[in-house]
Amino acid sequence: MPVVSNTSPLLNLAIVGRFSLLRDQFGEIWIPPGVFEELRVKEDLPGTQSMREAIKTGWLRVEKVREIPVMQVLQRHLDKGEAEAIALALQVKADWILLDEREARKVAKTLGLKVAGVLGILLRARREGKLSSLERAMEELREKAGFRIGANLFADLLRESGEKS
Repeated sequence: MPVVSNTSPLLNLAIVGRFSLLRDQFGEIWIPPGVFEELRVKEDLPGTQSMREAIKTGWLRVEKVREIPVMQVLQRHLDKGEAEAIALALQVKADWILLDEREARKVAKTLGLKVAGVLGILLRARREGKLSSLERAMEELREKAGFRIGANLFADLLRESGEKS
């Protein structure tokens, strides 16, 4: 079964040069048209080259959402990309949905979807030996992508990864 992603995990990992972790961990990733639009891959922005290559080689693919009523209900509380991603994940019975935003994660879990985000992807890569420093990767997310990570969560993840005790 496929993995579906919202914009944030893709964009943030691409900006910090760790986009390949997605292919390593999930193989193929599906995105709805709304997420494709938000990624702005036709523009020359940080990370867009790696996303264009992923689309060209086929491991990142755009898939149409057919669950329009579900998507419309979700858009009452979530942005277009999040609503489309959750609707697509339900439609294709995705193994995982990749989301970072708290409200979208909560909705997806309520609907029975397994959720991962950029921090979970980095933690898993660290555990698998594909990331030399989780701390450095999280700092890059903060500095280059403007990704917010609370101090307690930052410390908890470092402990969980074994980088700090």
